[in-house]
Amino acid sequence: MAKILKIYPENPQENLIAEVVKTLNNGGLIIYPSDTVYALGCNIFDIRAMEKLAQIKKIKLEKAQFSIICNDLSHLSEFTRPIDTSTFRYLKNNVPGPFTFILEANKSLPLAYKGNKTVGIRVPDHSIPQMIVAKLGHPIASTSIKDDDEVIEYSTDPELIAEKYDHLVDIVIDSGYGDNVASTIVDLTGSEPEIIRQGKGEF
Repeated sequence: MAKILKIYPENPQENLIAEVVKTLNNGGLIIYPSDTVYALGCNIFDIRAMEKLAQIKKIKLEKAQFSIICNDLSHLSEFTRPIDTSTFRYLKNNVPGPFTFILEANKSLPLAYKGNKTVGIRVPDHSIPQMIVAKLGHPIASTSIKDDDEVIEYSTDPELIAEKYDHLVDIVIDSGYGDNVASTIVDLTGSEPEIIRQGKGEF
């Protein structure tokens, strides 16, 4: 059964964040809030955890396009090819925020991402994922939680989310109701930024 932790963004309790980090280091899966929708996350360097994440999404890991959640842009060089000044400036002007940026991947990607030519980088404007990544010491892999409902695309109620994913994840962070609009996906691999999916982020 998933453990529900009530953590609020205004004053996240360090001991609860530490519990989340311990779970990630032990290969556990978490559900956490962001500046857009609730999401599933795991340790990006734990291949078994990544496989579990793919199973929940009913896809093969090698086909998965999980975002990499960072707390700032300092991890970029670990996962992406060198980027030019204008692209970096563009990123800096829009993070943290409700955007996922597609960038060219380098050859040092974690095992689960090997062979990927591009990678999605996200820096949510939300204290909880930022604190988790900071305490963990490296980014987490992530995917949005979608709803089966035809009207509401994304689940917003953490209690209902916990009920649905009770036997699939280790921790559900209840931070109150989430949003139901996902991040805006922007492809920065070309000469000009290209919006792949219009979401919450506005230019």
